[in-house]
Amino acid sequence: METTTGLILRRITQTELSVSAHKLATVILDAIAWKEGYNGLPRGTAAFTLADLASKMGISRQYLTELLAELEASELELRREKPHGKFAPWLFRFTAFDAEEDQDVESGTGDTSLSREIDNKNVFAGQITIGAGSNVFQTCWAELIKAAKKALPCWNVDTQVIWDRFLAFNRARGNDKVPAGYLLGFMRRWRTSPGTVSRPETWPTSERASNPRERELHEQIKAAPSSNRQFHASDLCRLIGQAAYDARVLDVIRQFGCPRFTATLAVHGRAVLAGEITR
Repeated sequence: METTTGLILRRITQTELSVSAHKLATVILDAIAWKEGYNGLPRGTAAFTLADLASKMGISRQYLTELLAELEASELELRREKPHGKFAPWLFRFTAFDAEEDQDVESGTGDTSLSREIDNKNVFAGQITIGAGSNVFQTCWAELIKAAKKALPCWNVDTQVIWDRFLAFNRARGNDKVPAGYLLGFMRRWRTSPGTVSRPETWPTSERASNPRERELHEQIKAAPSSNRQFHASDLCRLIGQAAYDARVLDVIRQFGCPRFTATLAVHGRAVLAGEITR
């Protein structure tokens, strides 16, 4: 029987760990991909940056490192690797269960359905018509790309850029229609050209800003280059504090109804325009 969420959760509760290590294990478990290709991850793995994981736990990076070491030394045998480069997320896996995949391990509560979702929205299926449309946000593939790229080499590349390159790649080979899995494979083999600068996740060009609200948001984003967003966030948090920074991001989300990533870039742009931070 295949490893399930319920099986790992029971093992976590049965393993002698500190309270914080138990919590960390369940946070990682909650993000595990149970289908190959879910969020672009190999089956049985979860993807996090250490900063994101520390934020979810509400602890320091130093304490997080101690908890990860505790889980690695435990019977759960947590392992982590970073196969997609220095700035890509870490991939986490409980390797203690790898050997049980082929064994007859009974799940006492019959919860194998937890690892076999049929309606998995992040599994690439169907066909992609290459000439269907150039704007990825007018297709059904935008959300899949955004979800899958988090653990792939193209994790920091704009969704529209990925789509444009994929279409150009297939047009050059005379392909009119390809299986959707080709898109995931294309993202997995991504190579960034020297000097390429990633654009924001959404609102990528002024041509797409079709109404005043979108134009206003785009102008704010444009004021602060997205490639410097980590420096902008650090400088602004140092100036006004983390709580005020988060409040500004939420205000932009409420005002424009945009994703958090986009709102963050807009907050940085507003700060640049107000002279609080530099570009």
